[in-house]
Amino acid sequence: MRTPRLFVDSAEVSAVQPLLRGSLVHGVTTNPTILDRAGRHASEIPALYSQWEGLGAREVFFQAWGEGPEELERRARELLALGELAVVKIVATAEGFPLAARLAREGAPVLLTGVYTAAQALAAASCSIRYIAPYLGRMRDGGLGDVEEIARMQAVAGESGTEVLAASLRSPQDIVDLVERGITAVTASPQVLAAMLASEASVDADGAFAAASSLQGAPEELRPAPDQT
Repeated sequence: MRTPRLFVDSAEVSAVQPLLRGSLVHGVTTNPTILDRAGRHASEIPALYSQWEGLGAREVFFQAWGEGPEELERRARELLALGELAVVKIVATAEGFPLAARLAREGAPVLLTGVYTAAQALAAASCSIRYIAPYLGRMRDGGLGDVEEIARMQAVAGESGTEVLAASLRSPQDIVDLVERGITAVTASPQVLAAMLASEASVDADGAFAAASSLQGAPEELRPAPDQT
């Protein structure tokens, strides 16, 4: 199994920065809704990319937009031109699929987003699209499947090189359930990622260690033991 990779699904700079600085996430995923929620305009995308690149992101995802196929393609190419870490997101629609396939044939890093069926995943794999993004929470809300359907998507993609990057994850358990089924790229909100790190048992253990350390008194400076040979 591939090493799991966590992405943060946010454009809130104050939330993304510590995750990147702490090397806790592989990169950042966004879409127009996420940008709007964070009060960010499309004109700020280059600055966000540069900032996240400087903080150590290894991949940064922005979604193409446009009225009609020509504008959609123009925006997609503008996003790809941001730099080698940029991955362009394109929605799995009648207009989006051909563009995603064409860019993938050119070797561009593309994520086909809004994928809801294994059949769509198979079509994406046949085009060598790098990533597909199913939305687990929305699938459940719409009665369109659960983690098993997402596992089927990765199964039909096989060894094509197309990888599931699961989104709309609402709890750490969602992430664990997916990774158990071989889905090793996942994106989640800063809140869900923070919850992954939290455990009352860990806090209790830390308190017990601190108490035991205090009984030993103030430590002297630690030095290597003298050579006894």
